[in-house]
Amino acid sequence: MNELPRPPRPEAPTTVETESPPRRRRLWPWLFLLALIAGGGWYAWRQGWLPFLPAPQPAASTTPPSGFGPGGGPRGRVAVPVSAAEAIVTDVPIVLDALGTVQAFNTITVVPQVTGRITEIAFTEGQDVRAGEVLVRLDPRAFQATLDQAVATKAQREAQLANARLDLQRYQQLMRINGTSQQTLDTQRAAVAQLEAQVQFDQATIDNAQVQLDYTVIRSPIDGRVGLRQVDIGNLVQSSSSGIVTITQIRPISVTFTLPQQALPQVMQAIAAGPVPVEARLPDPVIPRPEGTPVPPNPVGTLVTVDNQVDAATGTIRLKATFPNEDQRLWPGAFVNIRLQVAVLRSVTAIPLVAVQRGPDGAYAFVVTAENTVEQRPLAVGIISGAQAVVQRGLRPGERVVTSGALRLTPGAAVQVAEPVRPPAGAAQQRRRQAPPGGPPPGAPPGPPR
Repeated sequence: MNELPRPPRPEAPTTVETESPPRRRRLWPWLFLLALIAGGGWYAWRQGWLPFLPAPQPAASTTPPSGFGPGGGPRGRVAVPVSAAEAIVTDVPIVLDALGTVQAFNTITVVPQVTGRITEIAFTEGQDVRAGEVLVRLDPRAFQATLDQAVATKAQREAQLANARLDLQRYQQLMRINGTSQQTLDTQRAAVAQLEAQVQFDQATIDNAQVQLDYTVIRSPIDGRVGLRQVDIGNLVQSSSSGIVTITQIRPISVTFTLPQQALPQVMQAIAAGPVPVEARLPDPVIPRPEGTPVPPNPVGTLVTVDNQVDAATGTIRLKATFPNEDQRLWPGAFVNIRLQVAVLRSVTAIPLVAVQRGPDGAYAFVVTAENTVEQRPLAVGIISGAQAVVQRGLRPGERVVTSGALRLTPGAAVQVAEPVRPPAGAAQQRRRQAPPGGPPPGAPPGPPR
């Protein structure tokens, strides 16, 4: 029952966890490799070998003028690169832009006026025809027979009329010697008048038959261009058919367009002053032109008329202009951009429209001073025409205004005005040249390395 005493357990010695020297030695190669990579990357960036990073800016080799810092502005400030343009005195045309639809000057659907079978088609689709040219011939035999019958009937009536006139002369002679009665003489006179009326009726029948026979030859009523034909040879056509072909007159040609009703006073004033020019702006041709061939100017026409009422649903009014269209660049049904010149402002101060900024107090512009700083100047802007704005107050001719880079400017900021880029002579023609297939021609200098 008595438990024997147990001997005391020895306590475990306390150990301190320390990093083994071999593990510490394994970190040094990695740190050396990272330092080597960082040094190589810095050297490559300094040499400009990394295209995805901005190249370092070399130090300026010239000493800036007195009072200016390295950026070209006053000492202590960096100049903002901008573009500028001068305010000039010029004539500014007042133009109105609209979208127009080209319409044929005349459009005629050729429909037969008599029933008949087509025996000949004398035109080619897409052909230019003159007024009076033969387009289609119908079978004329039935109409020729009707005409011959009317001519024969008239000849019969004329013979009867000649005999009645002879009888009238006999009755008149007998009446002088009381050889006949007055009633017989009057009856003969009535017979002669009746036959004369019959002859006139027969002549009208002949004229009508001749017209019907002429309708078997269908001619072009106007000068124009023939479209696609709707029927072929051998078809039976009649006056109720949809038509044989459509002829459109495209020289000259018309363009209809709409303007807001607010522009109506300007248009009416321009019409009262004289002919109003209208320009149809066409897109650039897709096919490249031969070397040295100038691009033809946009077609220019004349405003013809203004509609007699404003469309109450849209608040616009329709106008119509006519173009000579000798080169046939305008085609019926096409959409064109229209520019209508209603007036010209003479000798006004104008600046590019991109130089005009808008703020809480109205329009303003950044004006470049002689010290290459900018001044925020309020402007009174008048008419805006295209890419030009007329300045009524706030700017003198010859002063320069900022046209690009204004978002980074504040009043008094230093600027560095960039010179406008002017392409060398012949650069446009050089760009139009197509590179030959397979790379540059033999003997050509190699391009710059990429």
